[in-house]
Amino acid sequence: MTTETPRWLTSSYSGNGGQCVEVATNLATTHGTVPIRDSKNQTGPTLNLPAPAFTTFMASVKAGDFGGTQ
Repeated sequence: MTTETPRWLTSSYSGNGGQCVEVATNLATTHGTVPIRDSKNQTGPTLNLPAPAFTTFMASVKAGDFGGTQ
C-alpha cells in the first residue's frame, strides 16, 4: 500500500476571496480518488470523490452545464 500524501492545488482562477476549494489530483491513479477540501479549513474534513466522478464533474464545469461563468 502506498502512503503517498495529497499535493493540494487551488485553481488559478481563484481569487483571494477565501471561498475556494483545493483538490489533490495526484491520488487519482494510486488511490482511485480525488480528495477535495475547503481552502479556509485545511485541517478540516475532506470529500474523497471517485476519480471517474471527478473527471465527469470537471467536464461538466468546462462545458458550462451549471450555468455559471467560467
